[in-house]
Amino acid sequence: MNTLSGRLAHALRLRKKSPAELARATGKTESAVSQWLSGETKSMRSDSLMATCALLSCKAQWLASGKGDSGLVDADDLMAGRYSPNSVNNIISLKFFSKNETNDIELRIPQFNPRGSMGRLLLRDQPGVIQGWTVNHEWVHKNIRSHSGAGNLCIVTGFGDSMKGMFNSGDPIVVDTGVTMVEYDAVYFFRVGEEGFIKRLQRIPGEGLRVLSENKQYDSWTIKPGMDFEVFGRVVKAWQGEDF
Repeated sequence: MNTLSGRLAHALRLRKKSPAELARATGKTESAVSQWLSGETKSMRSDSLMATCALLSCKAQWLASGKGDSGLVDADDLMAGRYSPNSVNNIISLKFFSKNETNDIELRIPQFNPRGSMGRLLLRDQPGVIQGWTVNHEWVHKNIRSHSGAGNLCIVTGFGDSMKGMFNSGDPIVVDTGVTMVEYDAVYFFRVGEEGFIKRLQRIPGEGLRVLSENKQYDSWTIKPGMDFEVFGRVVKAWQGEDF
């Protein structure tokens, strides 16, 4: 699968999705989708790419370039042993199952673990941590509508009150670590220096990234070019817990 058209056709077959469903998910015409599948159009814009990956639960780098793991896991492949550790690193219970039982495959959404050798990550006011969840494919499909692949999901425990209104300190937050660039305005988990933040990032041409809190008691500030800045992932789901 050395072409976008080949990878896209493979993912559609595996996920049992039609070109019409892909057209609806990306907001494109069926003619545009046909051009992707025929190879007439050899690349996707970033917004179409991310929408396609969300629909097909595959990884953006693989779909765009063929590099890395696809994030696709098929019941037949699992049963036949045709898989790599990277493609199933979130699957904690491999058992014999039929295709109709694929949704019962257990997935582990692990606690976030900073990559690389950046050293200590400071999360101010963190009230303990959630050490991970065990869910199944159906839960991911129905509850996490937009992500770059189930293998990229992780749990971050909410900290501080700057995003109050979106989540409370201690609430679970699902982050897509397959997104490490701010290509559009959204809520991201990131660091500046050693300090971690969960904030809304807004691109300001010629200035940098405006950092916004949901809690209006906090002032906005700007991440400027040259600052020690790293995106860990985009927030795709957050809960706001209440005591009863």
